[in-house]
Amino acid sequence: MTDPNLLYTIAVWLIPLVIAIVFHEVAHGYVARIFGDHTAERLGRLTLNPLRHVDPIGTVVLPMVLAIAHVPIFGWAKPVPVDARKMRNPRRDMVLVALAGPATNFVLATLTAFVLAGLLVVLHGVPAPVPPFTLARFAVENLGNFLQINVFLGIFNLIPLPPFDGGHVVQGLLPRAAAIHYAKLARYGFPLLIVLLFVLPMISPQADIVRRFVAPIAGAATDFFFGIANLGAA
Repeated sequence: MTDPNLLYTIAVWLIPLVIAIVFHEVAHGYVARIFGDHTAERLGRLTLNPLRHVDPIGTVVLPMVLAIAHVPIFGWAKPVPVDARKMRNPRRDMVLVALAGPATNFVLATLTAFVLAGLLVVLHGVPAPVPPFTLARFAVENLGNFLQINVFLGIFNLIPLPPFDGGHVVQGLLPRAAAIHYAKLARYGFPLLIVLLFVLPMISPQADIVRRFVAPIAGAATDFFFGIANLGAA
């Protein structure tokens, strides 16, 4: 028999994760369109319909496994296609396109903090305990998780290596000759992702970049946003 608590855990983490990832990817496509690249629009990727963005592994399987294991949830969607050759100033514009995703996550986290604060005021006053299992609790937990996920995704994607957005920023800021060599790392993007997230932490805790560098920054930022919402850090 399916554990209802497990289904609830998956629901309150997977729903906000998918929404955050979709907004992140669509932001890349919209900013690219502003600078002259209509590739994402032409391929129907400038939509909030999650079915257009879902990656079976990164958006569904991995987050569900992490939720079941009760460890921090993250994931990815199919990257929105961007063609720098169609942009007016490719090096500068690609930096801004790359930053659009994390920036959108931070904006969503900020808005969610205020919405969560307002909801808690309506439900209980400030400060207030989260209500027992009800639709209100489901909404509060989804908003809280949505806030945490957006903060983590925004910071996580700023890691200065491909395939992360931070890698595109570094490539755009390097001198042109160095940028050409740096861009060659993109072909190893997925293997690099696996090494960073799974292989290095297994070899040594000191090599766990996410736990040592990303998580503390994300935790401090999350505490700040939960403070805005008058809600203790999760």
